[in-house]
Parts: sequence; structure tokens; C-alpha cells
Amino acid sequence: MLLKTILNHIEKHPSFVYGTPEFEGDTLLVPIQARSNARPTCSGCGKRGSVYDTARRPRRFQFVPLWGLAVFFVYAMRRVDCLSCGVKVETVPWAQGKSPVTTSFAWFLARWAKRLSWKETALAFRTSWESVFRSVQMAVSWGLVHRDLSDVKAIGVDEVLWHRGHKYLTVVYEISAGCKRLLWVGKDRKESTIEAFFDSFGDYAKNLEFVCSDMWKPYLKVIAQRASSAIHVLDRFHIMSMLSKAIDKVRAEEVKKLEANGYDPVLKRSRWLLLKRPENLTEKQSVTLSSLLEYNLKSVKSYLLKEQFQQLWEYSYPTCAGKFMDSWCRKVMRSRIEPMKKVALTLRRHEPLILNWFRARGEISAGSVEGLNNKLKLTFRKSYGFRTFDAAETALYHAMGKLPEPPETHRFC
Repeated sequence: MLLKTILNHIEKHPSFVYGTPEFEGDTLLVPIQARSNARPTCSGCGKRGSVYDTARRPRRFQFVPLWGLAVFFVYAMRRVDCLSCGVKVETVPWAQGKSPVTTSFAWFLARWAKRLSWKETALAFRTSWESVFRSVQMAVSWGLVHRDLSDVKAIGVDEVLWHRGHKYLTVVYEISAGCKRLLWVGKDRKESTIEAFFDSFGDYAKNLEFVCSDMWKPYLKVIAQRASSAIHVLDRFHIMSMLSKAIDKVRAEEVKKLEANGYDPVLKRSRWLLLKRPENLTEKQSVTLSSLLEYNLKSVKSYLLKEQFQQLWEYSYPTCAGKFMDSWCRKVMRSRIEPMKKVALTLRRHEPLILNWFRARGEISAGSVEGLNNKLKLTFRKSYGFRTFDAAETALYHAMGKLPEPPETHRFC
């Protein structure tokens, strides 16, 4: 089968014909000519016009490699004498604008860039990093315009550190039962950032039934204003993380106090004994923890209070859970352990949102947000970080957005 026959089958363009392919080293050059009666299309208004002149030097457009050979379309661009725009360079159906790669090759690179890093993709298919990046940008731009947000019922909002110096990204995920994907990413974690998400989300916010977030004040304030009809659930993971941080602080302070007073360093190397769940401890750690629990220490009391708080998640109804939490908070306030008292005050302040976890049970999984955050960090690690926010935003949408792609007559990968 001739190469021209294959190209006419998978990449046919009316008004243009393929010439006889030629080898140039290990590169295959495929000349393209316009039909004699074909009028060029203006790149400005998209209307057809008469030929003004033809470029002396043809342009090369990289195509999908065939049999391990780099393939280039070779075409001498024409200029159009357009009645509306004046003299303009024509637009060709196999490439967009001044792109040095064909549209088919751009989608080919974008699909492979989900599996490999951008640099590895460029090396594998003998192109430049810039071509891969522009291909991914093209795929993301098309996907964002054509994605459907009408069925989004549950979202999760969180912040992730992406650069040193407390530089954060605000990420919004869809965490519905049948779909887990990135909806939006913005710079910083301010009120204006989350406001920008709801501005872009538009009227779809009225369809939201559940919103999951941590206790960051700007998020709580804006969500209460812009998604008031949805059930706002505080993430269970962040609540237990707050308790673990309080225990760690109590333990660190007590270690210093015991050392200063000359007591045995019984709390040394006990950090993970107090932070891990009992079922996750090794046999040796379980024995060590049992010995440690015999001491009357604030660290031990804090650990026991945290384990008692775990009973909260076993309740089925918000009313019963609320009574248990009130009782637990009163016990903590009498404990005279300052870091734990701060946690209790925070829980009391956000009690209605915490109890929403029981109203939304079975509908959303708050752990999905942390799972998606891990995938986000993997995207950063695979690319060894990003220098600019635009590159990070493009990569995250591409890897986690589940963006649609245009229908094609032939799919190369």
C-alpha cells in the first residue's frame, strides 16, 4: 500500500493533494500541493479569497511518526487577497496558526504527555519540549471549553503547597460518587481565590448538594455565601490531623520538661506510638505503648482523649453525635492541657459543620480530596516542579481534569 493511500485514509484534506514522499536522512518528507481550482482560506475571517502570491520557501509541519521515522508535511504557504482583511496568510486544515506541528501530532503528543513527562515525550518522538507544552495547552483549552459541569453535585476544596515560602494553590475537585476530577485550580488561598472559582463556576453552583473543605476561614466564609444551599461538610481527615498536631505539641513540651527536671526520658522515640492508630502499630510498638500508658503524663491523657474522640464517627445521627462531642469537649476543658483545649474550642466553634458529616454520610467521601492531592503531588514530582503557575495549571488540568477530546476519524494512540 502506498504511503499516499494511507495518508488519504487517515488524514484527508479537501482542496489539497499529497505528492511523492522523499527521504532526507532518517526523515520522511511528504509534499502537499493545493489543487489548481482551490481558493485559499483567510486566516483572519475564515472566508475564501483569491491567491495573492506563494511563499518561495515551503514550511514544514511535523506529523505523527511512522515506522520510527520522523514525518514532515512540506507546503508552500499562500497569501490571500481578502476583501475584508486585506492580504493575509492562508489557514491550512492540518495545523493551527503558526504551529510547527500538525493538529493530529499535537493530540498525539498530548495523550502521551499523560503517561510520560513532557521532556520524555519530546525525546521519545523527536520534537521539542515547547511543542509538547503547546500541544498540552491546546488539549486543555479545548477540553475546558467543551466539558460538561451540569452534573456536578459535590465538590471538595483544599489548599496545597507548590513552592517554598508558603506559596499555595487552591484546588477544587469534583468528588461525586461516580466522578473524581479536578474542576479548578487557582493561585494563593485567599477569599478572592475561592471567589474566582465560584465566578467561573457560575450558575452551576445552584446544583451543588455537598461541599467538603477544611477549617480555613476564607474558604468557610465564601462557601457560606456562594453555596448556601449545599451541605457544607468539614473534612474528617483535617479534624483528626488537628488532634494529632495537638498531641505532638504536648509530647514535645513534656519531653523538654522531663529532661529539665532530671526524670527518665520515657517519652523519647514515642512520637509515632501516640500518633498512629492502635491497629496500625507493630507488635513491638504495641508492647511499648502499653508500658507508656501506665504513666500519668499529659501526653498519655491527650492520646486517650484522641482515641475516645474516634467514637464520634461511629454514630449514625447528628443529634447523638452532637451530645457525645459536647461531653468530650467538657472533659477536655477540665483536663488543663492547653493544646487540647484549643482543639476543643475550635470544634465547638465549628460544631454545625462537623455534624454535617453525618447528614452527608454515604453521599460523599471526604478522603477523596486527599487521594486527589496525592495524585496532584505525583504530577509535580514527575515534572520536578514547575517554574510558572501557567505551566502548573496546564499540567494539573491535563492529568486530573478528565477533559473531553474531539471526535476523530482515526486515533493514533
